[in-house]
Amino acid sequence: MDLTLTSTFRPFLQPEFSVIHRKINQPIILHHNLKCKPFSKNKVITMAIKKARIEGVSEALNEIASQNLDHAPARRRVRSAFIATQQQLDHILFKMAPADIREDEWYEANSKGQQIFCKSWLPKPGVRIKGALCFCHGYGDTCTFFFEGIARFISASGYAVYAIDHPGFGLSDGLHGYIPEFDGIVDNVNEQYVKIKGRPEISGLPCFIFGQSMGGAIALKALLKEPRQWDGIVLVAPMCKIAEDMTPPFLLQKVLIFVSNITPQAKIVPTKDLAELAFREFKKRKMAPYNVISYSDKTRVKTAVELLNATKYIESQVDKVASPMLILHGAADKVTDPLVSQYLYDKSSSSDKTLKLYEGGYHCILEGEPDDRILTVLNDIISWLDSRCSPN
Repeated sequence: MDLTLTSTFRPFLQPEFSVIHRKINQPIILHHNLKCKPFSKNKVITMAIKKARIEGVSEALNEIASQNLDHAPARRRVRSAFIATQQQLDHILFKMAPADIREDEWYEANSKGQQIFCKSWLPKPGVRIKGALCFCHGYGDTCTFFFEGIARFISASGYAVYAIDHPGFGLSDGLHGYIPEFDGIVDNVNEQYVKIKGRPEISGLPCFIFGQSMGGAIALKALLKEPRQWDGIVLVAPMCKIAEDMTPPFLLQKVLIFVSNITPQAKIVPTKDLAELAFREFKKRKMAPYNVISYSDKTRVKTAVELLNATKYIESQVDKVASPMLILHGAADKVTDPLVSQYLYDKSSSSDKTLKLYEGGYHCILEGEPDDRILTVLNDIISWLDSRCSPN
């Protein structure tokens, strides 16, 4: 879960300018009431947010973390430099890492020729694998960092856990934070997990898709496209509907669509740092900057449009969700509304569905809550999986 969540989830902030124009290698200029010359779609307009210094690490590491992460090779270098530091953080997800979990990382080319980062966590040798859990991360995030601790804990209970970084995020190829087509991410998920489900260690076993925040929307759409590929779905604080009072005004939506057709990669959609709303514990919130390859800049305009359209589509299709479903949500979440999870629970056609709301819980119920709450949520996921994975 990224910690600089965008106004995709909360109301869009009204821009304070009418047109943005940039010449290559020159500062950005904000103009009022200026007629704009035609753009090339290949020209990227940015309003970059300066990265904050990471406390507790050397100047050398801060210098590494401050580099431009638009392209995957840079993100891979930064991640490699920070792995040891991340694993030493005083967070339960790192401290409770079970021994002997078998981990593997690799890259898999997708149908568009992009190198997609994949990772697996298998129980220690001799432990029977009960089923597989395939993860979809949220906006701006990666399947590394915090999720690694989540995956190890679930794997230690007898599950093969697999995860990928979406194109444009984490360690996978693609322009950082750019979603040219939401269906492209969904199709990539189904494409990669079809390959993974063919691995011999999980042959014939139940397979579940697991999505968090924006990853919940991805998982839902992947399930709707290929319902027979999955034995159930686990959702944590899913982004599957934007509440009426949080939907961008109609006129602003039209402006975003227009601008996205001119300069889709532009980083111009105002964002709001919602770290305080996402992580309940201050100590855990302070670890946010260590997720060094997360996308924390202004939202690219086409990305904002695609996320908005995706939620509209999913809202119209929730009655078609018929698979076994577990929904977990912090009752005090101000990033994705828990009432949206209630809506999904009420409207879905599944006869096997469970909704758990955690009193006082914020958005990051697996990363930012007190230790006992994090363990409760993890064990709720495992218990739900156990009840649906009978022994061979």
